[in-house]
Order: sequence, then C-alpha cells, then structure tokens
Amino acid sequence: MVKRNISGGVPPAPARAPRRSQADIMARIIEAAGEEFERAGYAGATTAGIARRADVTETQLFRYFSSKSDLFRAAIFQPLNQHFMAFHASMIADAASSRSHRQSARSYITQLQDFMASHSRMMMSLVVARAYEHNMHGNREPIPALDAYFERGAAMMRSRLGDGAAKVPPELMVRVAFAAVLGCALFADWIFPPDLADEDAVRQAVVDFVIDGINANTRIPEVEEAG
Repeated sequence: MVKRNISGGVPPAPARAPRRSQADIMARIIEAAGEEFERAGYAGATTAGIARRADVTETQLFRYFSSKSDLFRAAIFQPLNQHFMAFHASMIADAASSRSHRQSARSYITQLQDFMASHSRMMMSLVVARAYEHNMHGNREPIPALDAYFERGAAMMRSRLGDGAAKVPPELMVRVAFAAVLGCALFADWIFPPDLADEDAVRQAVVDFVIDGINANTRIPEVEEAG
C-alpha cells in the first residue's frame, strides 16, 4: 500500500546524495589526513579517524592509500614541497634586489623564520613521523623544493667565497644554518623561557648567529654594515 501525505499525495522520494568523483574522494581524504596528523601527530592519528573526518569508509581510504605512511607522505610532504617552492621563488626574486650582503642575509633568514613559524605544525609532524614510523628510518624522504633551496644557498655561498677555501663546505653549511633556524622555531618553548628574552630578541639572536657563522666560514669582512 502506498503511503500518502496529509494532502493526499504521494510523498517525494528522499533525495539521493550526489555521487562523488574519485578525485573528490582523494582530495577529501588528503585534507582530512593533514588535519588529523597536525591535530594528533603521526603516532596518534589513525586511518579510522581520518576516514571519519573525510566522511568515507576505511575500505575506501585503503583503495587510494595502502598505509598510513603513504597517506602521511601525500598529506604532509606534497603540501610542504609546494610551500617550499613558493618560498624558494620569493627568495630568488628578493636576491635580485641591490642590497648589501648582510642586509640580504638578514631578510633571507627573517623570512625563513616566518616560513617556519607559519608551517611549524607541519614541520613538527615530520619530526614526530621520523621518531615513530620505522619505515622512515634510514630512508630520507625527498622534498624537491627543499633540495633546490639548499642547492641555491650553497651556490650563493660559493659565489661569495670566490677562490677562498671554506672551513665547512657550503653544501653542509647551508643545511646547518637551516637546522639552526628550524630547531629554534620548532622548540622555542623548550629552549627559551619567557623570562630569558622576548620573541623579537630571540629571533634577532638567531639571525645574528646564522649570519656571523656563515661569514666566519666564508671569511667575508664585516665592512658592509657601515652606513
């Protein structure tokens, strides 16, 4: 027997949810994974939680990603690589301006600090993943834009060095400088108690430390700061 509504007509059939494309499902999973990894960290995030956040089943999730580590790479490494590409492009544009070495270096490091601060949760996700995911130990996950950043930084150091010999190879020094900025950005709460210095003083100290370390390595005389 057909049910009728109060007015006597046949009630309309419930609207069917629109079918989602594979691209849409994958995008939802990646977005949900990024949010879950940043919220819970690599160890705390689960594929079940990611699936719920994406409004898909775990079965659907595993059709696109075979493991949590694969999903992590898609959700964290790929966006981070895109961010580094944009940052690297802005650094290339900034390097073309006519400024002293120290002024350019100060701007370069300050912008790197800003970049780290903006993406600190994503960076921390990488640190935690390295600690908890045994599949990542000993396997360096490539971030092409970060490698390009290192290559450009080393090339700039070599060009300023000229025929002189550096105490530390530029390819190593640029990574050490990056690690100093990264570590101070990610672990600021642990390293710098509030009564030691304010945030601006800490940032300035990091800039001076990195610049003076690079200058000492390339033996650049400190004469450009005058005026």
